[in-house]
Amino acid sequence: MVRNEGTGLRRALVCRPGREYVSLDDPQRHNFLDLPDLALAQAQHDALTRTLREHRVAITSLPELPGHPNSVFTRDPILVTGEGYVHLRMGLSTRRGEEAWLARHLEDEGFPCVGRIEPPGTVEGGDVILAGRVAFVGHSGRTNEEGIRQLRRILSHLGVHDVRVAPVPDRYLHIGGAMSMVAPDRVVACSGRFPRDFFSGFDVIWVARTRATGANVICLAPNRVIAEAAETSLIQTLEDHRVTVIPLDLSEFVKGGGGPTCLIQPLQNA
Repeated sequence: MVRNEGTGLRRALVCRPGREYVSLDDPQRHNFLDLPDLALAQAQHDALTRTLREHRVAITSLPELPGHPNSVFTRDPILVTGEGYVHLRMGLSTRRGEEAWLARHLEDEGFPCVGRIEPPGTVEGGDVILAGRVAFVGHSGRTNEEGIRQLRRILSHLGVHDVRVAPVPDRYLHIGGAMSMVAPDRVVACSGRFPRDFFSGFDVIWVARTRATGANVICLAPNRVIAEAAETSLIQTLEDHRVTVIPLDLSEFVKGGGGPTCLIQPLQNA
């Protein structure tokens, strides 16, 4: 189960890209910036899963959901908490159906459902970052006020009473593009993007605002992360703050609007 993403990662769920990832009738409708190269995307995804396994992360890989090119981005349809999973409701209509697909798998694995986002609420997993007693939530084009209201109630019942909400700027699809956990009480975040006191109680590594994946990293262990190789400013800043960074080329997923964390659904923390 997942309580604080900054403690590290022990188990994750992924979906290797295949035919669906490049079967785009209308890339813009699916939020793709460009058509990915399938062979390169598969090689990059394989490098990611290999790196995770090298760091003792157990990987479960699911086949793509037919008709859903975004199903490789397993972070978004559900939220795994310390008590079970929350069945979310996607804000992008072309992704609806992915929630039930992942939920079925989790139930087969014995994960209980502890809540559900109901219409007209929407919440996507990239807009929720768990940090122990705190949950950071992004109010974005994918996660609306009603969804946040429902999520706040669900998390409160699970003992997470400090739900901090911030608007997500247009440049970022989710809050996860602008911040990530790098240790249990340490955050990397894009400067000038968050309300005053949003990170109260946390050590913050501020990075310059760059691309939509400017602060998107996978925390493997405290102060050890995976980052998109093209985010050179992010990598340098993290290393200057004694964070070990493993850079990986994930360019074919940036074309789909995703960064490293978008490609994994955390199932268990360290």
